Amino acid sequence: MLLPAAAAPARQRGRALQSALRDAVRSGRLAAGTRLPSSRELAADLGVSRGLVTEAYEQLTAEGYLRSDRGSGTWVGEAVRAGESAARDLAPRASGALVDFRPGTPDLSLFPRAAWAAAHRSVLARLPHHALGYPDPRGLPELRTALASLLTRRRGVVADPECLVVCSGVAQAMTLLGFVLRGRGLRTIGVEDPGSPEHGPLLSAAGLSMTPLPLDRDGLAMEPLRRSGAAAVATTPAHQFPTGIAYSAQRRAELLDWARAVDGLIVEDDYDGDFRYDRAPVGALQGLDPERVAYSGSVSKSLAPGLRLGWLLVPRRMRDEVVERKRTMDLGNPALDQALLADFIDRGGYDRQLRRCQRAYRERRDALVHALAAHLPGTEVSGIAAGLHIIARLPGRYGPEERLLARAARAGVALRPLSAHTAVPPAREPGEPGVRLVLGYAHLTPSDIMRGIRLLARETAD
Repeated sequence: MLLPAAAAPARQRGRALQSALRDAVRSGRLAAGTRLPSSRELAADLGVSRGLVTEAYEQLTAEGYLRSDRGSGTWVGEAVRAGESAARDLAPRASGALVDFRPGTPDLSLFPRAAWAAAHRSVLARLPHHALGYPDPRGLPELRTALASLLTRRRGVVADPECLVVCSGVAQAMTLLGFVLRGRGLRTIGVEDPGSPEHGPLLSAAGLSMTPLPLDRDGLAMEPLRRSGAAAVATTPAHQFPTGIAYSAQRRAELLDWARAVDGLIVEDDYDGDFRYDRAPVGALQGLDPERVAYSGSVSKSLAPGLRLGWLLVPRRMRDEVVERKRTMDLGNPALDQALLADFIDRGGYDRQLRRCQRAYRERRDALVHALAAHLPGTEVSGIAAGLHIIARLPGRYGPEERLLARAARAGVALRPLSAHTAVPPAREPGEPGVRLVLGYAHLTPSDIMRGIRLLARETAD
């Protein structure tokens, strides 16, 4: 096991021998308590100088891999435990199904690689040296300025760059807010039910308890919210996830009145607010009262979730606490990535990307609606024409839910029912039949969508 190290170039031989010995101990090939040859014997066996072996033994003894007792030789130490033999990848992956309709994933093949690479070269060439130091924890001024302009123009928010914090996606934005609210004495926060599967775990990790709150046709139901005693609530008002409704104008006003009455906070997750296919997107709730709404968003649906870039607009009264929590959490996002996104926005690349995604996702939504009508007749599609998923209610003959899911799995089609997003089983109208599914389409081509629905229809045909 040490011969390759002995064959290394002369200047690298010492480090190579140390590394080979260290790896042998870590992997367990040299077990704890094993006695090693004397430095003289090992040097002779390897054809290297005794001093090189002595130095290797001394270095690994200092690190704790070996122990040496005067007059009794050198031994493998007892403290070492073998580590993992290889790095594991715990990133979420496709289910292995032939067609996966589970929601939440954009089409990553639409990522603008050429434009992004060109922006990367341009930014790196002109970025001053000092910009590679620790950044403002809120984010680079040029990115906060670019985002403020973009969000004002596209989402109708009141975007003060001084109240904007660049985050590692909406996930970190939620966590930051959770810690700050907990620090202010809050113990519970309301969440939509059904709602985003991420809000609960993220806010719980910050020490908050969840209060599930039901929805009605206009949005978050107000009476349960008032009775809950909560002083903060997490919402998706532009395109509720997963039901697909948009909060009505009346409900948005009622929600803001509630926040003012209880001195509370509305946490707005604008996760796919740019994607509306039948009209201009409804503006963000934050634009109506920026001191009562904390607004978050990201590039996860428009560019790629792996970039881990998002933003949080906070009320001025909370700004310093959020910024300090962001500083202690990670000292700020990578400066080069921030500069790159700022350049991409300023040069119009982000708007072009949104238009490209808009066209593709509208075509795929239409393909899914048409495929359902053609192959699963009687299916009702609800929610506004927006976002990356639909709610489909299949007629009663395809149920019950467990039977439908089992049949779909046999056909190689991955589905997610609406019930998977609820803390309390969703209310049904008297006599309402069928199974309600949350069908994602953005990551599927029109041909894949048609194939998946055909497979489902074939398997569920009686």
